[in-house]
Amino acid sequence: MAKGFPGMGGGNMNNLLKQAQKMQKDMEKNQKELESKEYEASAGGGAITVVVTGKKRLQSVTINPDVVDPDDVEMLQDLVLSAVNAAMQMADEDAEKVMGKLAGGMPGLF
Repeated sequence: MAKGFPGMGGGNMNNLLKQAQKMQKDMEKNQKELESKEYEASAGGGAITVVVTGKKRLQSVTINPDVVDPDDVEMLQDLVLSAVNAAMQMADEDAEKVMGKLAGGMPGLF
């Protein structure tokens, strides 16, 4: 009769499975909460403001009409990119913080 690994009795294995199931449920709950959040960032001193969701979908872009210069479209494009990237980074950092707690500080898991 196989005894398995030393020190790994049935009770320990059941506890490990229960912990893994709880962790999975907590991760799913936190993922849904993160997906429902919105992250707002701006660039150019508030000239451009964007909102992205936790699912990393661009929700809205607000452009101050004073920064619209037909002769300098590149600046406007750069401001939009900067604001979108900042909002996406906020979403990433929030997800890392929330999900990292569940991973018990295991680097690289999320």
